Amino acid sequence: MKTDWKPGTMIYPLPAVLVSCGSTPDEYNILTVAWTGTICSNPPMCYISVRPERHSYEILKRNMEFVINLTTKDMARATDWCGVRSGKNYNKFKEMNLTPGKCSIVQAPLIEESPLCIECKVKEIVSLGSHDMFIADVVNVRADDRNMDEGTGKLELAKANPLVYVHGGYYELGSKIGKFGWSVERKKEE
Repeated sequence: MKTDWKPGTMIYPLPAVLVSCGSTPDEYNILTVAWTGTICSNPPMCYISVRPERHSYEILKRNMEFVINLTTKDMARATDWCGVRSGKNYNKFKEMNLTPGKCSIVQAPLIEESPLCIECKVKEIVSLGSHDMFIADVVNVRADDRNMDEGTGKLELAKANPLVYVHGGYYELGSKIGKFGWSVERKKEE
């Protein structure tokens, strides 16, 4: 049996990311975003949705670029704190002991403690209601070498213990149960 609920945003889990923005150190800011995701793989594009009243909104709109910094279990407190405090009143990098790093393409800082930093240039802003969606081209990705498999050179992001958001709570991932295509993979004959 199922119960009807009013329409709402119930697609979970979502990545709990820290979005960094600003073109100069005096305007650098971080905001926590769960309304984020991939929207195209070729060309690579993603989005973040931000309320216009957020301090970072004007910084994002003025600079038209940002960095999506994936978070980890170890970054959970900073992720939550950056989502409930305003950059108007706090230097979030300083308060949370996060290190602003230099990006390869965009002026916005990356967060050095993040296992994966996605540099984005805004292509379009779509007003949707409570949030505006910043649709962006992915122009570069910076990955922490600690999460690279030395034998294959593949990124093993699960090793970083990514943080996810589920309906008001933060969680770590569980055990791996399969891989892409495993349900149709042919068994090797012995």
